[in-house]
Amino acid sequence: MKWLENLSSAIEYIEDHLDKEISYDEVARIACCSTYYFQRIFSYIAGISLSEYIRRRRMTQAAFELQRTDKKVLDVALKYGYSSPTSFNRAFQNVHGIAPFVAKSMGSKLNAYPAIKFSVKITGGNAMSYYIEEKEAIRIVGVRTPLIEDMEENQKSIPYFWEDTVQKKEFQTICSLSNQQLHGVLGISVYENPKNIFYYIASATDQPVPTGMYEYEIPACTWVVFENNGRLKENVQSVFRRFYTEWLPFSGYEYAGLPDIEVYPIHDKKLVSGHSEVWIAIKKEKEN
Repeated sequence: MKWLENLSSAIEYIEDHLDKEISYDEVARIACCSTYYFQRIFSYIAGISLSEYIRRRRMTQAAFELQRTDKKVLDVALKYGYSSPTSFNRAFQNVHGIAPFVAKSMGSKLNAYPAIKFSVKITGGNAMSYYIEEKEAIRIVGVRTPLIEDMEENQKSIPYFWEDTVQKKEFQTICSLSNQQLHGVLGISVYENPKNIFYYIASATDQPVPTGMYEYEIPACTWVVFENNGRLKENVQSVFRRFYTEWLPFSGYEYAGLPDIEVYPIHDKKLVSGHSEVWIAIKKEKEN
């Protein structure tokens, strides 16, 4: 349950700094993980990116101030970190649908986004099929695309990368490379440092690296594997959300912060509907 406390502390930091500079590195430090993985975890649980959440919270507070005080729009914009009236106006309209100066008028309709509260979701009847497995290092080979620490942008670029890749002959090569236990095509986000983040479409293999492709080795660790009888690509986010809010708090494990693996089935070098899996690296929870 410690990780829930860490996430809640990170949100408290954000709330205390809505009218100050918010350091993503500090938020991640409070949550006890890297900046990249905190943004990834947050987007899965909250359903929106960290940057969008902060934008909504700031614009919620800005709207309250515009309505209850006599402050000028520019003063409110500066308070919440917008040096340009144009950028503040754009952000405000994206959240509320009206311009900031209109919000000062009584009767204006606005949107209020409350602060997120992390808690364990109590559910019943919806089982999560899983198994835990120890594995030696996993070597993958395939194609990759660079990512950035902004998960909002990554969530836009990764689907395009999939669409483009499956149309190319390299995809058939990736399929033919698969000869290890994780049989299928893998989708893997790999974070090494802020300047080296990549999303791989690859196979687990012991074969040589074809020209134009890359290899990466995921360290030996313990994995929890969630299975799905249909094609999983559309449901990965819900799997991670349930992992963090339903499975992890009571498991006695912590998130290991290694690359997560999506395993998609293939037949005749093509993606097919069928048994799919999500592999998430875990480690035993430290005793207090």
